[in-house]
Amino acid sequence: MDMQKTSLKIVPIGESQSLKTRAYEALKAAIAAMNIYDENAELRLDERDLSARFGISRTPLREALAQLDQEGLVKVVARRGIFIVRKNKAEILDMITAWAALESMAARLAAERITPENLKELHQLTDPYSDVDRHLGEYSDANIRFHQAIIRAGGNPLIEQITDSLFMHVRAIRNRTIVEKDRAKKSLADHKHIVAAIESGDAELAERLVREHTLKLRAHVEEHVNFPS
Repeated sequence: MDMQKTSLKIVPIGESQSLKTRAYEALKAAIAAMNIYDENAELRLDERDLSARFGISRTPLREALAQLDQEGLVKVVARRGIFIVRKNKAEILDMITAWAALESMAARLAAERITPENLKELHQLTDPYSDVDRHLGEYSDANIRFHQAIIRAGGNPLIEQITDSLFMHVRAIRNRTIVEKDRAKKSLADHKHIVAAIESGDAELAERLVREHTLKLRAHVEEHVNFPS
């Protein structure tokens, strides 16, 4: 039986903005939203097809792809084409470790300076999911947004910038593993404890809980996850 390929969802680009910039932003968003670690993920990008789907010429598209190549999101392979970059297991483990360090510091900062708006967002991303099994798809998305919300609540632009460079791969791994070995329930319990620590202003506890939470993901990936070649 043929397996359906995981592929990019492309939205046509409007004419009011710089075509190169819009192509870059739209393609980066499409790659970030794609599960690139799905065994059936279509990683090869076809310039002609993308040009037609975006509704632009190939010149601004090539400029956008060149920028993504410089950022390490795609790779141009001579005589073969352009491919979305997928990391190996060792690289993913290093990324998760780096994310644990960065997000845990953001959590410490958030506990010290949390605003009502930031706190409300964290509650909105945890409180509705008590029956997580019934809302697993929604919680999977909320799980990703929860970690982004902690980064923003920390209020450190450099941490936001560095984690943004890791986000595509860490997001894909979180989405892949959230359904495994009852991780959703454990994740939600951790999130509630993290929110409580931030809300109480306990910076040391918030930092430790976030670090331990992400390192649990690392341990799960190291033990249970095999990556497609």
